[in-house]
Parts: sequence; C-alpha cells; structure tokens
Amino acid sequence: MYGNYGYYGYYGYNTGMLLLIPALILSLYAQAKVSSSFNKYLKIQSRLGYSGREVARMILDKNGLSNVSIETTGGQLTDHYDPRTKVVRLSKQVAEGRSIASISVAAHETGHAIQHSEGYFPLLLRNNIAPIASIGARFVWILILLGFIISPFFLEAGILLYVGIVLFQVVTLPVEFNASKRALYQLEGGFVDEEEVKPCEKVLKAAALTYVAATLVAISQLIRLIGLSGRRR
Repeated sequence: MYGNYGYYGYYGYNTGMLLLIPALILSLYAQAKVSSSFNKYLKIQSRLGYSGREVARMILDKNGLSNVSIETTGGQLTDHYDPRTKVVRLSKQVAEGRSIASISVAAHETGHAIQHSEGYFPLLLRNNIAPIASIGARFVWILILLGFIISPFFLEAGILLYVGIVLFQVVTLPVEFNASKRALYQLEGGFVDEEEVKPCEKVLKAAALTYVAATLVAISQLIRLIGLSGRRR
C-alpha cells in the first residue's frame, strides 16, 4: 500500500502522535506541579530568615563570584542567570521573599552562575545552541507551512531547525539538574536547617520536571514532523 517513504512517513507520524499525547499530559502535570509546589513553599518561611536575594549574594560571594550582580525582574518564575552580562535575575517574590521556595529558586540560579565560572561543558554547549534554537522557534512553523503549500524543501528546512530546538532541550536537562544539585549543596552549607532540606529538594525537583516534559514534547513533535515529511514526498 505504501512505498518506503510512505510507510515510514505513516509509521513516524503515528508514532509521533502516540508519544506526543502523553508528553503533553506530562507537560501539563509538570506545570501544575511546579506551580503548586512553589505556591505551597512560598507560604512557608525559612527558619533562618534569609531572603532570596541575600542567599544568592552570599552563595555567589562564597564561591568567589562577587563580580556577578543580582537584579530584580518582573513576572513570576521568570528567574534566570544571564551568562552574557553575568547577572542573576530574580523575580520580586524570590528576591524579597524569605520562604523555602524563594531561597531554593535563588540558589538554583546561582548554581548556573557557578557552572559558568567553572566552564561546565553542558552549559557552554547550551549557550552555543541557544541562538539556533531561538531562530528555530521563530521560523520553524512558517517553514513547515510553506513546505505544505509550496515545496517539501521548506518542510525539510523547518525540520532541521526543529532539530536545533530538540538539541537545546536535551542539553538543558543536565544543566538544570546539575544546577539544582549545586543549589541543594549550597543551601545545606548554612542556609537551611536539616528539616528544611527535603522541602527545598521538592521545590527543585518540581521545577526540573518541567524541563523533562518539555524535552519529551519536543522529541515527539520532531518524530511527528519527520513522519509528515515522509508522507509529503
């Protein structure tokens, strides 16, 4: 019934769809999990009373990173480390908050700054892939649409760009898990008591789950696109 391309296109498309549905469900669960964990531990104050900004500053200074500055940024869960400017940006809730959630997120972002200072390879690789992933996210679906309207060439170009997005997601996993591991190690070094370690770990694990879900969605979407390309030929 199908030629080689037709068969693999049909198989790849259906496999992609079968993977995509549970991946999307996991993604929704991960978003709900990180939101519920963050909001839960946002209400539980750290016993030592440090704010997220204070914890971030002390961890950075402790690791010889006094040249890394801290800024407050808008929104919720918009916290990140910018390696280009060596700035840890914390949302207001995290920077000013004195909760388990606030200090956990702040410590996680300092983990990225420590990675950068040590030349942690997965972080450097992610930073190099980031521009490709950014371009891909902007143009990939336009190219795929053109692939169906004009020529399969555009579809294949779109898939190549999407590969960059998938690579970015895959490389992000060890970067984020390692940053959380570093964060917990730093927090245990005098910023939380023994009973607070587990709640901090729960906040960090919930956040990591969102990256796992995003990676699975990206991979299944790539398989689906490859299947569509096979059917288009």
